[in-house]
Amino acid sequence: MAPTDPATLHPGQRRRGPELINTVPVRHPGRWAAGAIILLFAAIMAQSVVTNANFRWETVGKYLLDVLVVQGIGWTLLLTVLSMAIAIVLAVLLAFMRQSDNPLFRGVSWAWVWFFRGTPVYTQLVFWGLISVLYPKLAVGVPFGPELFSLSTQDVVTAFVAAVLGLGLNESAYLAEIFRAGLKSVDSGQMEAAEALGMRKSKIMWRIILPQAMRVIVPPTGNETIGMLKTTSLVLAVPFTLDLTFATNGIANRSYLPIPLLIVAAIWYLVITSILMVGQFYIERHFGKGVDNLVPAPVKAGPAPVNALPATAAQAPRTPRKEDEVL
Repeated sequence: MAPTDPATLHPGQRRRGPELINTVPVRHPGRWAAGAIILLFAAIMAQSVVTNANFRWETVGKYLLDVLVVQGIGWTLLLTVLSMAIAIVLAVLLAFMRQSDNPLFRGVSWAWVWFFRGTPVYTQLVFWGLISVLYPKLAVGVPFGPELFSLSTQDVVTAFVAAVLGLGLNESAYLAEIFRAGLKSVDSGQMEAAEALGMRKSKIMWRIILPQAMRVIVPPTGNETIGMLKTTSLVLAVPFTLDLTFATNGIANRSYLPIPLLIVAAIWYLVITSILMVGQFYIERHFGKGVDNLVPAPVKAGPAPVNALPATAAQAPRTPRKEDEVL
């Protein structure tokens, strides 16, 4: 006696597998129409910009790699990096103070954020530029006692230092709220579970809380970094006159060609911003592992053979039954 081949069974007795639906993609004519309209307007704008002689593209190409412009880019990047470094350090400290059980720490953190977030950054830059008027010298000595030594404020707080302090202190107020939101996004049960395992608070914060909070902190911090890059154009209020915006404005004032030099500055800001956006993307992807589905898994359904058996049924050993036996 041998088991009967399933292919020789009567059609009514033939075992059938699950039949998948033959899906038809949804048509989106509105998308194609909107895309065509957008491409049409983009082509019109590109043609207008390229063929308009008033843009003076030859002047743009002439000054795009000018020495003063390249130096301005370097000073702009240095201002951005130093200001964001100061802001991040202060913001972390302020966020922890705001989460503290000590009411004095919470009050100081709140007052800091209230003041620096509530006054315009331009006003703060002007203030730092005039700090030597309020305090002509910086002295070190015994409180209410003799003075040990002193330095001229203008020698210590130069225009560059004043610009960095003004930008960094202002930005720390915004980043403090971002970091506080990131810390609060982690469930309190994470801290409780780690404490139950006997972990130190510093280790809990470094190994448990911060890695989860970074997923919330990184995107707005990246936006603030890009915003800081463009805010450096306001350091003329100090006055600091070596950044990219002032360098291009100076050339424009000498050549009486403001539009080409504005385009030069815009191109460099776009290039640097694009590089920062790429870095932000990879940092977000790193801290979003296991949470963010940046690349959804493709789903592909096709028609299944009529005689196909389920995978589990096809792989499982088949036990002969009496009705399958041939006498």
